[in-house]
Formats: sequence, C-alpha cells, structure tokens
Amino acid sequence: MDTIGNVWLWAGFGGLVVVALLVDLVLMRHGGAHKVTFKEALWWSLGWVALALLFNAGLWWYLHETAGAAIANRVGLEFLTGYLVEKSLAVDNIFVFLLLFTFFGVPEEQRQRVLIIGILLALVLRAVLIFVGAALLAKFHWLLYVFGAFLLLTGVKMWFAAGKEPDLENNVVLRWMRGHLRLTDGYRGSALRVREGGAWAYTPLFVVLVLIGVIDVIFAVDSIPAIFAITTDPFIVLTSNVFAVLGLRAMFFMLAGMADRFHLLPYGLAVVLAFIGAKMLMIDIYKIPVLWSLGVVAVILGVTVALSLARPPKSTPMTGG
Repeated sequence: MDTIGNVWLWAGFGGLVVVALLVDLVLMRHGGAHKVTFKEALWWSLGWVALALLFNAGLWWYLHETAGAAIANRVGLEFLTGYLVEKSLAVDNIFVFLLLFTFFGVPEEQRQRVLIIGILLALVLRAVLIFVGAALLAKFHWLLYVFGAFLLLTGVKMWFAAGKEPDLENNVVLRWMRGHLRLTDGYRGSALRVREGGAWAYTPLFVVLVLIGVIDVIFAVDSIPAIFAITTDPFIVLTSNVFAVLGLRAMFFMLAGMADRFHLLPYGLAVVLAFIGAKMLMIDIYKIPVLWSLGVVAVILGVTVALSLARPPKSTPMTGG
C-alpha cells in the first residue's frame, strides 16, 4: 500500500488520539452523569474541529519540509476533503442516534456514556475496515468501480428515504434480542444487565448499545468507500475518519435540539454520495481534482443547509389524545 505514513507519523497520530480521548473521558467523568448543555457541546465541537485542522496544518508543515510543497498541498487538500465528507455523513448518524434515544427513552444523563462507547466501537471498526479496504484496493483496482456503483446507489436510496423515519419497531436485531434475551421493563441506572429472579436480565441501555454498534457498521460501510474516492492512502483515510468520529458526541448534543432545522440535509448528503460514486466510476477516464471535489461537496452542503434554514419544515397539525 502506498502511504505517506511512517513510524513517526503513525506514532504521533496514535498518541494524539489517545491523549484526546483521555482528556474527553476524564472531563466527562469529572462532570458526572449530567445533561450536556448546548453551550458546552458547542465549545467541545469547536475544539474537535480545531484539533483536526491543527493536525492537518502540522501534517502539511512536516510534508512541506520533507517531501516538498506539491505533496504537502495535495495531502492537505485530501485530508480536508475527506474530513468534510466524513463529518457531513456523521450528521446522518446523529439523526439516527437521536431517533434511537427518543424511541427507547434513554435518560439524558446516560446519553454521554452510550455515545462514548459507540464512538470507541466506531473507531475500532473503521480502522479494521480501512486497512482491509486499502489492502484490497492495492491488489484489485476494479473494486473502485464496485465502491463507486455502491455509493451511487446508496445516494439514490438515501434521496428517496429522506424525511422517512427508520422503522425501529421491526428492526431485525431488536426483534432478535426481544425474542432471545430476557429484558428488564425499564432502566436500572447505568447498568447494562442485572440479576432478577436468579437470572441475568438485560436493560434497555444494553439494547441501545447493541443497536448503536449495528448503526456504526452500517454507516461505516457507507462512508469508508466515499473517502477512498478522494485518496487510497490509508494514513489519510484513517486520520480524517478518526477526527470526524471523535467529535461525534459533542456534535450530537449540539444538534440534538436542532435536527428539524436541517431537514433538507439528507438530500444534500444523498447528492454528495452520488457525486463521489460517479467520481469513482470515472476515475480511469477523468480524475476530478481534489480541490474541485472539496468545492463541490462544500457547495452542496452549504446550499442544503441554507435552504433548510430558509424554508423551515411544515409543522404537523396538532391532534388531540
């Protein structure tokens, strides 16, 4: 696999992620189980974005000194584009997480714990999928066409599914757990399972964590091929993915109360996926420059957000009962 990553870059990145996660976990635990305010979530979100941009700047400077301006500029743009795409797709995760928490009535003070475990699962899963994907692409170039077709179809499917809530009641995993596991009738604090009647019973918090893991798998399968259309360098793919996922918890609490205001965003994400899929399918005919890709993605998302704010969703008439 061709990559700019060397021992020092991988070690530096790994150390930065470990420190960032420890700081996040310590501060979260220091505050205890509590409802995260919009102001707190906003500052955390800005901090995660700043950390990603600082990492990109440091990477650019290192490559500028060791490999030249051309490579530094290319890698910087690839990281920024990949980060923007993955961060945007993460917003869709947030909307599904919000629906999941509402469906199961997850207490506000427990949502932090669920999200941080979900994020750790996502980091491990994405790392595995990225290295497997990079190894396969290095050996089988034609897989780019498979990824491209998959993303194009996913974009079309997302467009027609926009505005429709997932049917959690008939979710296959949820139905299996209800049929095969003993579940409690309510939450037991932060416990995932408790002893009842001499046997183990699993709480709704455990069910939510399992479904978060399933959602992580589904979204990873969608988003990882998207960034391979921008670069096949596993170092850039992994770092941009990780930094996008790291800010997911803070972004959830920031957007939780404003999900309805971005009601058109799923349509924008659908167009982004279709564009990236088409870019992959054209890769051996015409390779769209990374700067153009960054511009197209930014414009699509910017227009979608602006239209969402300019045209609020129609309110549903109040019904009695």
